Amino acid sequence: MSTTSLIWKLGLIEYGKAYELQKNLHYQRVTEEIPDVLLLLEHPPTITIGKSGTVENVLVAREYLNREGVSLFFVDRGGDATYHGPGQIVGYPIMDLRLRRKDIRKFVHDIEEAIILTMRDFSIYPGRDDSHPGVWIEKEELAAIGLGVRRWVSMHGFAINVNPNMRHFSLINPCGFPDRRATSMSEILGKTMPINAVLERLILNFSEVFDFPARLMTVMPGVA
Repeated sequence: MSTTSLIWKLGLIEYGKAYELQKNLHYQRVTEEIPDVLLLLEHPPTITIGKSGTVENVLVAREYLNREGVSLFFVDRGGDATYHGPGQIVGYPIMDLRLRRKDIRKFVHDIEEAIILTMRDFSIYPGRDDSHPGVWIEKEELAAIGLGVRRWVSMHGFAINVNPNMRHFSLINPCGFPDRRATSMSEILGKTMPINAVLERLILNFSEVFDFPARLMTVMPGVA
């Protein structure tokens, strides 16, 4: 792509606020008021359930989630139950797929590729699972992907487990799989990973895979 896109690093932001931001940016991208945008951020502890998911994949009562300080949202992305929390890199690409041959499968593959290349930069060698989007170490999910595409513009996106609270993943069947578990970079490498270093490599790899010349921004108007 020749148009300069925008990458926003937003830090920790509450899920509901980020969801409203996504919807506003999606509208602006559909109407061609803005270029492609990639939001990179973290969320407070949150469980989301996609439109093909079921609340049965949340394994504890709502009261328990409240005690743990974990929010619950039902959202219009693909996929099932997913956990977000501090220590996880969440990426929301607001991108016009009309400029990418309207190929959703290729779009998902390229997101996976950017994440896989980033993991290799830290001596982790994951792969894909033909039955489900995401980045996996055998049957352990290292990064989840769940997209929504309307009017050929994407929203929602991916979550990479860097140093999250792994105990919180036991509250769900990750992506609806009762026989699988999540893992993280810190769990695999046996040490806490510097999330900013992972972000830097992800930005470089995402930009290369998507031919995504971008300006990096750190403060978005209206986002505290």
